[in-house]
Amino acid sequence: MLKQLLIKVLGGTQKKDSASKKLNPSKEIQPLSTCFEDNLRTLQKALENSADIVFRQLSVQPPSSKKTRVLLVFVEGLCDPKSISADLLKPLLNDLGALKTPPADLASLHKVVLQQVLSLTDAQTTTNMLDLVESVLNGNVALVIDGSDHAILANLQQKEGRAINEPDTEPVVRGPKDGFVESLQVNASLIRRRIRSSRLKLELFKVGSLTKTSIGVFYIQGIANDKVVEEVRRRIKRIEIDGILASGYIEELIGDEPFTIFPLIQTTERPDRSAASLLEGRVVILVDNTPMNLIVPCTFVSLLQAAEDYYTPSPFASFVRIIRFIALNIALLLPAMTVAVFSFHQELIPTTFLTNVASARQDLPLPISAEVLLMELTFELLREAGVRLPKTIGQAVSTVGGLVIGQAAVNAGYVAPIPVIVVAMTAIASFTIPSYAAGISIRILRFFLLILASLLGGMGIMLGLMTILVHLCSLRSFGVPYLSPFAPLSPKDLKDTFIRVPWWAMITRPRFFGSKEPIREGNAQGPTKPDKGGGES
Repeated sequence: MLKQLLIKVLGGTQKKDSASKKLNPSKEIQPLSTCFEDNLRTLQKALENSADIVFRQLSVQPPSSKKTRVLLVFVEGLCDPKSISADLLKPLLNDLGALKTPPADLASLHKVVLQQVLSLTDAQTTTNMLDLVESVLNGNVALVIDGSDHAILANLQQKEGRAINEPDTEPVVRGPKDGFVESLQVNASLIRRRIRSSRLKLELFKVGSLTKTSIGVFYIQGIANDKVVEEVRRRIKRIEIDGILASGYIEELIGDEPFTIFPLIQTTERPDRSAASLLEGRVVILVDNTPMNLIVPCTFVSLLQAAEDYYTPSPFASFVRIIRFIALNIALLLPAMTVAVFSFHQELIPTTFLTNVASARQDLPLPISAEVLLMELTFELLREAGVRLPKTIGQAVSTVGGLVIGQAAVNAGYVAPIPVIVVAMTAIASFTIPSYAAGISIRILRFFLLILASLLGGMGIMLGLMTILVHLCSLRSFGVPYLSPFAPLSPKDLKDTFIRVPWWAMITRPRFFGSKEPIREGNAQGPTKPDKGGGES
């Protein structure tokens, strides 16, 4: 009831009205004219007050015909000037007149130009003025010929962007060092390099009435669950917004549960992780102009798994995962447990240690709950400052600043040493969580449990943990239970959770993703003993 009220207050259930129609206006067909002046006038009106729009008129000489006017329209800065000169201007001015077979008439001149003059790999024609304008704004070059109602659209976009480097948010010691960039085409090619199969499908969508951002949906046909793929299509198609500038927009607009602090869609900048997710039967969503892409469905366990877990031997990966799960509990519970024990359950503390703590806290002005909360808030401020500051000094501020402030607070008599130690251990433990979004969720829940422990002690912690567990059990990501494979329990899928079994034992894909092809490797691929007769004599 409260959820529906919040959705109604926020405007999430409003009916489609005139504003919605303005965001997604019906695409009228406005045909091009055979009159050169009419087309020029229409284009100049549609693209007026735009200083970066270039209109260039040429006079070309088709064979056995009089000179014909040609109009080039493109956005300066989006198109490559060298390609325009070499692939358009030079063939039109030099090669068109050298053709031995003249065009039948001006109306068919566009076919001759496209098929015999221009050597372009990505070019098409249109008769719709709106398609022409949209194509120009997307970075293409429009070629309008006098006497023809067909325009040629050539993809001569300027290929600019940063180099492919290892992502800062997901570094690995052993594994690929490439990461996604801001170009959807480049990101798609990075995935194609890893999965060279015709079953790997890519569907493109345009979202945003003004930005017209390209959204790519990757899945492996025959492995991905058809219901999940169709649900992804449906949720993307229903989006009505004026602009998409990053994948975070899509993450919120297609999510299952709006009122949760847990990430229900996994994000990554690594192509290898995206390829691994596709091989599990999941769907990868690429968003143009952002290196952070989305993976659905998502489970809580997948957020605690790093890409490097699959590149190191099974014992090493399992050991690191166990450490990571222990660190998760420390990051979530240590401050709350400290407050509960020292404030409500002193009988759990050895007498000698309790006496030392009591004598150390004798002249302190604040209770331990306020000390821990104050130190946690201070460290969060330093962490946020470290993120916003330049990289050269940001890490030093967040790390050294915490040590300096903690030591100064102890020396000044505001806090005891124990809260400083607890907050430092909590911060170190939180750094082991691979997912940045999951780390934020743990940080928020840490304050939630800390407040409950300050009010109710151990009972408050138990109440908070039960609330969190019930909430986690209620969550789903594109139909998949968020706590899979624990709730509902799937014993066969536990081989890739707290531990990772060797690759020769991971015969099946995770069943909770609903893959149509559950078997991914053959049987009897385990280690074999050498023949008795083998080896050196």
